[in-house]
Amino acid sequence: MVPLMSKRNFINDAKEVINLDIKALQKLKKNINNSFNQAVIHISKCQSKVILCGVGKSGLIASKIAATLSSVGTPSFSLSAGDSSHGDLGSISKKDILLLISNSGQTNELKNIIQFANRNKILLIGIVSKKNSLLYKAADVKLLIPSVKESGEIVPTSSTTTQLALGDALAIATMKNKNFNKFDFKKIHPAGNLGAQLKTVEDLMLTGDKIPFIDGAVKMNKALKILSNKKLGILIIRNKKKITKGIITDGQIRRYNEKNSDLHVMKVSSIMTKNPISIEKNALAAKALSLMNTKKITSLCVHSDKNKNKTIGVLHIHNILSSNIS
Repeated sequence: MVPLMSKRNFINDAKEVINLDIKALQKLKKNINNSFNQAVIHISKCQSKVILCGVGKSGLIASKIAATLSSVGTPSFSLSAGDSSHGDLGSISKKDILLLISNSGQTNELKNIIQFANRNKILLIGIVSKKNSLLYKAADVKLLIPSVKESGEIVPTSSTTTQLALGDALAIATMKNKNFNKFDFKKIHPAGNLGAQLKTVEDLMLTGDKIPFIDGAVKMNKALKILSNKKLGILIIRNKKKITKGIITDGQIRRYNEKNSDLHVMKVSSIMTKNPISIEKNALAAKALSLMNTKKITSLCVHSDKNKNKTIGVLHIHNILSSNIS
């Protein structure tokens, strides 16, 4: 381990950087105007891709914004400014939107891209801080970020913070304008913790022959065989019209058997619990788990829309826990 030689306290340096970022964001907030509305509308209506590009630190910000836009339903990718002049301009189509990021707006590597966009009438959105720059003058939609003081005077910090914040704002505003909801989000985030927490009851429920349906007139001696075969610890009772009438759990059966000797000859309907708890198929699995914990049960009937009396699936607590949902 390298010894800590300096006695200097760097906490003040950290606070100074953060304070400059805060001041930059406050200035950015005041700068938001109708151009932002125009940008959101154009991005929302884009029938192809949003292509982002910047140079240096701005290029890294472009990649992050592209990833955020893609994650909320707007196909996007970042383009290398250096490679664009060596063939990558061919990846831009006339239906795309080009979003260029440059603090100065005069970066040489962006000039060929700007000319290409203007020549081919590709919609150009510019995020820039200089009104007298090439990018500002060439952009169809001009998103002006404030001139800010950088930390350490020369390192792009406050300016890239404003670029990133503006990109996040564009992504979220576009998401809301397109009515992109949590179920849409789940479709493109199937893995990881986010994907798990957004799984619905329908994603995890058992269906078809796996549901332990039984008629209420059946005797318990036959019901016990079905209970054993299905291995869910429950039976769902429904009538000939497929209306759910009740539920029997293995716990109920044990408790009944402890007090009575006629279990095997009893009808299922005599032992069942009426009106079992049911959950809508589009509910989040996390909500189902919470309901199970509250009611101290391990299984739920599943219904569609408002048809609570028609069971279309069964959700067991093991299905939820095995999907890493908590």
